[in-house]
Amino acid sequence: MTAELEQTLDRHLARFGLRKFRPGQLDVIASVIGGHDCLCIMPTGGGKSLCYQLPSVAREGLTLVVSPLIALMKDQVDALDAIGIHATCINSSLSFDEQLDRMRRMAAGEYDLVYIAPERLRNRRFLDAVAESHVQLLAIDEAHCISEWGHDFRPDYARLALFRQRLGNPQTIALTATATARVRDDIVKSLELREPRTFVTGFSRPNLEFNVAFSPSVREKETMLLEFLESNPGAGIIYASTRKRCEEVAENIGAKLKRRLGVYHAGLMPVERRQIQESFMSGELPIIVATNAFGMGIDKSDLRFVVHYNIPGSLEAYYQEAGRAGRDGLDSRCLLLFNYADRYVQEFFIESAYPPAEVVRQVYEYLCSHPDDPIELTLQEVKERIGLSISAEGVGTCEQLLEKAGVIERLDTNENMASIRIEHDLPTTVDLLPREAKSQRKVLRALEQIVGDRRGERVYFPLRTLLEKSKLEREPLNRALRELSRQSWIDYVPPFRGRAVHFRERGVPFEKLDIDFAKLDERRAAEYAKLEQVIEYASTRRCRQVEILDYFGDPSSQRCGNCDNCFAAGHRQRVTPTTVAVAGGSAEATLCGSSESGARATTIEDQAAIEVVRIALSGVARAKGRVGKLLVAQMLCGSKSSKVKQAGLRSLSTFGLLDYLKQTDVSDLLDALIRAKWIEQTETTKFRPIVRLTDAGADVMRGKQPLPSWFRLPDSIAEKVIARAAVERAKSARSEPVSAPSPAFSAEEVSSASPEANTSPDASSNDDLGSLPTHYWTWRLLTAGFSVAECRAIQASSVEQVLDNALRAAEEGRTISPEWFLSAGEIATLETLCGHHRGSPTELLDSLPAEIDRQAARVFLAARS
Repeated sequence: MTAELEQTLDRHLARFGLRKFRPGQLDVIASVIGGHDCLCIMPTGGGKSLCYQLPSVAREGLTLVVSPLIALMKDQVDALDAIGIHATCINSSLSFDEQLDRMRRMAAGEYDLVYIAPERLRNRRFLDAVAESHVQLLAIDEAHCISEWGHDFRPDYARLALFRQRLGNPQTIALTATATARVRDDIVKSLELREPRTFVTGFSRPNLEFNVAFSPSVREKETMLLEFLESNPGAGIIYASTRKRCEEVAENIGAKLKRRLGVYHAGLMPVERRQIQESFMSGELPIIVATNAFGMGIDKSDLRFVVHYNIPGSLEAYYQEAGRAGRDGLDSRCLLLFNYADRYVQEFFIESAYPPAEVVRQVYEYLCSHPDDPIELTLQEVKERIGLSISAEGVGTCEQLLEKAGVIERLDTNENMASIRIEHDLPTTVDLLPREAKSQRKVLRALEQIVGDRRGERVYFPLRTLLEKSKLEREPLNRALRELSRQSWIDYVPPFRGRAVHFRERGVPFEKLDIDFAKLDERRAAEYAKLEQVIEYASTRRCRQVEILDYFGDPSSQRCGNCDNCFAAGHRQRVTPTTVAVAGGSAEATLCGSSESGARATTIEDQAAIEVVRIALSGVARAKGRVGKLLVAQMLCGSKSSKVKQAGLRSLSTFGLLDYLKQTDVSDLLDALIRAKWIEQTETTKFRPIVRLTDAGADVMRGKQPLPSWFRLPDSIAEKVIARAAVERAKSARSEPVSAPSPAFSAEEVSSASPEANTSPDASSNDDLGSLPTHYWTWRLLTAGFSVAECRAIQASSVEQVLDNALRAAEEGRTISPEWFLSAGEIATLETLCGHHRGSPTELLDSLPAEIDRQAARVFLAARS
């Protein structure tokens, strides 16, 4: 960059009231000034708009900005006007006359920037006006919307490539805050950019603290949210997946919170949405509970937090929404409240957005069977009459596919007006009618006046206008319209109320419709893959910022030091002034992936904690993938539930082994094991996930892999396990002399033990405050259903040592089952020998057949006495 160019850019920068460029802006702007097509990937709050605004005033000509954010258009136009930059927007919020005036002034070259929504590309009058303008730069904001692989694909964006060609392929800059490598490639290909320069400004947001809290129930989720809000002042957004959920959260939390909450979703009236948005922007309303309909284009830099009450459908959506926090650079918090069941809502959305062929067929055949035209039915009415399992929006998707295939047209009421489309290039079509068809010719002449130069478009008009222009009474007018509708180049739709569907061509066999269902299936699979990435993010033990940056392919990703996982791993770089209080937890909660409730987690270093994990894994293994998490938890707790009995779980060796824990505790433990990827949840029946042991979980269960230091139990579980171990330790101490008295210990002392401590069962000794004798742990493993071979592997010992430990446990009076060591035949042989033998145990052992292990027989005799 030359010194002269740098001075020029600095001068223009001052015009925007800025002193210096943000990271990445200068390189992008210099490239645009140099005439290159550009793809700019810059995080939310990174200053994307300046990358096209500054070049628009540094060069002659018009910058045309395509953006789906109508709310943002007005804000940016007002801001530009305030500093003397001529800008305007042309969108549906303007009257027809206002739109015509702005298009005229655009063609006359009176503007530096014009903002339009992508829907404007369907308007013939606008296309004619922009063709007369000197467009020097086409700026496409939210460019990920052009990619079918992006998280917010919009069909109107697909028109941009053709639109660009009609303009003579002007220089183009495509901008977005979130795009994977695949989406970036798709943007370049779809827009046909010429040797574009791609700028990927780091996705990292170092001022954001990312946390995930695992919430097994709605009640716990609301409790966690309430305490988070009470501990975190300032403005923020709470995202929920549905309108109903927004209303519920606002009602339940709002009744207990001392701050005001507002609700924002597409189901509200426009005036209500505008009032809520204005109150939020002014600071009068500090917190908004909203669907993803809220936030795009909201330029509020001082949001201190963003909470996702439910998981979004993709990491792109999550990072874009969470990234609305802290745009002023100050520390802010991003909390995701995760429940595995939340994924079902997103799966429902996916199925509705990409309906299978059979569902589309059902909608098509129902519409074909309907006698009316237009068909005035709401999407919900169509859904209910057919009995579909998808949402009303899913019916809308089916209709979009049918419209794209050319057989139907979706109509808006337009205040109960009639509409006409004339598909003919002749200056007048009146002469195509017979001269004797006088009424039809009068009506057609009037229709041509109404349509004007908008041939090929659907034009809406009040029926009274046609009555006035044709000078006919209503009945002859209706007869003439019916006859005109028989012409292939005239498509007339009478007035109707509400929404409606109009058939352009009836009777086409479904199999002949031009719908690419293979492409739909591919996109549906891609959306499911994105959802899995969100689940992976919620479950990861890695730095959350690294997880996000790796997803976007940012090569500069490094541990943030701010997130819950960094805190849990001891990599915390700063301490925020606010904490997340959680019921039953400590005053400062880490919300790490080790605790479903978000409570402070303790490092597992004592043998009791190792045992409870392995018992839980063993319980899952013995259930053999037949049941879900709830039934496994009930089985481990010894529940008398009829479902446990029906599933045959009472007969398992692990039944009731964790009966000293609550079912919710065991459920939390299983969730922690799922997050550790030692257990996996999969669906064999829709909405009924079952749990299975993974290979990694089997290794942990069998002792082939030690319990890693990062794994922790919630306080509630750890304290109960430690308390039980203390009781067992006391029992053992009474029956076995120790080399030195063992002082009492507390849960806090165990929790704060060194993470480097050896967690192997063999490491236990009487000098270790929290230890129990090795033979006790062998007995507990055997009781939990582990085989002798598994105990040997877990304790890194030998079969002889396992049998020796079992013998010591039997001598202490602990219950020993012969089946642990001996076959049924061997037990029967020993029973016979014992029944006939009158000598000493040593003499009996000497008379054993060679196939019976002598040490196993000693255990048998000790257990029998």
